[in-house]
This record gives sequence, structure tokens and C-alpha cells, in this order.
Amino acid sequence: MHAKALATPVALFVFNRPDTTRRVFDAIARIEPRRLLLVADGPRPARAGEAEICRQVREIVSRVDWPCEVGTNFSQHNLGCQERMISGLDWVFSLVEDAIVLEDDCLPDPSFFPFCQELLERYRGDSRIAYISGVNLVGKHLHTADSYFFSEIGGIWGWATWRAEWQRYDRNLTDWPRLKHENALSEIFRDPKAVAFLTRIFDAMHAKTGPNTWDYQWLYTCLKNHSLTAVSSVNLVGNIGFGPEATHTVNEDIRFMLPPVAIEFPLKHPASFIPLRSIDRHRVQDMFSPSIFHRVLKRIRRSAKRFVR
Repeated sequence: MHAKALATPVALFVFNRPDTTRRVFDAIARIEPRRLLLVADGPRPARAGEAEICRQVREIVSRVDWPCEVGTNFSQHNLGCQERMISGLDWVFSLVEDAIVLEDDCLPDPSFFPFCQELLERYRGDSRIAYISGVNLVGKHLHTADSYFFSEIGGIWGWATWRAEWQRYDRNLTDWPRLKHENALSEIFRDPKAVAFLTRIFDAMHAKTGPNTWDYQWLYTCLKNHSLTAVSSVNLVGNIGFGPEATHTVNEDIRFMLPPVAIEFPLKHPASFIPLRSIDRHRVQDMFSPSIFHRVLKRIRRSAKRFVR
């Protein structure tokens, strides 16, 4: 089931990678969404030639040759990953009630779009569900006949949500000191390594010394509100952005480079809203694996030094 003329708006975030952008944009073009919202960051002045590369990227995503309402939010100045994503999503959800969100390195299978569209409609207005995720990196551990499962961790390499859920986003981790004092993470995660890892990250993000990213705040928002993510039972979105040009995924890691595959329709819906914590535990183990753990801590320390200066 590959629906043409997708009714759900698609938001595409781009920056300075023409090759990956072209592949993701071509995947979107095959679905022909009726509304496309394009968000682009501006070039960094100190990076020679980046202005031209950013221009090429914007030209690629502007080649819309199907009936479509196109909106653009192109920054003339470099905002950085955190501010560009947050301001871009604020803009998207000021215009539409729901949207499918892709970044320039997230290559979706065509079935990703109708999967998101169906679940957006099914769970519209249900505050138990924060968003729908098309990335599944732990499918080998999954034993279910359902088309998706509920998670407390989720994943944002290809996702969809509603305006009402995005409006809950807490970029400042406002209540974190209190929740940390109450050992709230220990009530969610049984592994003390996971608690220590996320505590270190949330401490840094709350203090504004953390990595220049937006997704840890989204995870915090979902955990704080005890929200669930509907995660596809198969991996619908592949990350093709690993490499030196990436912002965060600089080093290749085969655990996170699974190719996208198709999901079967009609979808089979879970009988309950019970999150599969056994599957989440595998996700958490990846989150605080040595390679990721040390890369994140290195970014935190680097950001902290810049903050102090």
C-alpha cells in the first residue's frame, strides 16, 4: 500500500548535504504529498564553500513537480542543530495540525508514509501517544505479530506527531532538578547505568552545557509526561548520514545503519497500550554503549568549556 497524493503534511529539514538530501527528497517525491514544508539552516561563515553547498541543497528540495502546497522556512544565518530544529518544528506546527518529519539523512521506505498517516489518524487526540516512529533498530529482539509496539524510548530518525504533542516540548527541562531529586529515572529504568547516563545528559541539557541538539529534550518531555511512542515493528527508515559531514553521527556504527524495509498492510494493531520494556532495554543498552557514551560525554565536556569561556 503506497498511497499517492499523501494527505498528511511532510516536513523536511535540510542543511548542507546535497547527496543525502537528493535521495530523501526523491523518496518524498514518489509519494507526492499534498503539502510539503521545507526547513533549511544557513551556512556557517567560517566554512569555506558552505554557502554554495547550502544553495545547492535548497535548489534540490525546491524541484517540486507534482500538485503540492509548498512552504519554506530558510534561514539566512546558521542557527545550529538545536535552534534550527526547534524553531523549524515550531513553524511547522504553527501551520498544520500534524506532520511527518524527516531530516536530510533519514531515507524512508515508501510504506513509512501511509504507516504514519494511519496512526496519526487512529491516535489523534489520545494524549497517551506522543508520536509515531518509523525507526526500529532492535527488531531482531521483537516477537510480535503486530505492526508496531509501544515504547517509552521511541526514535526520531523519521517520525510523526501532532501540534498538541509538540506544544508540550520542554526545551529547558524545567522540572528536571525536582525529578532528579525524586530519583524519577530510577522508577522508569531498572539499569543503574541507564539512569546514570541519562542523568548526566539531562544535567547538561538543563545547564545549557550539553550537545547542540534538540532530541534529548524531546525524550525528557515524553518521559516526564509518561508518554508512549508507537514504533514500527520493522525498520522503515534508514540513516544514510553517517560520516564526516554529519553533525552527530560522524563515526559509522553498523548497529544504527539498518536499511529501510516495507511494512505490510493492513496494519495489525496492538491489543493494549502496555509498553514493551524488554525491547526498550535493548535500546537503552545501545544508548549507553561505550562508543556512544564517550562521544556524548566528549560533546558535553566540549560544550561546557565553550560555555565557561
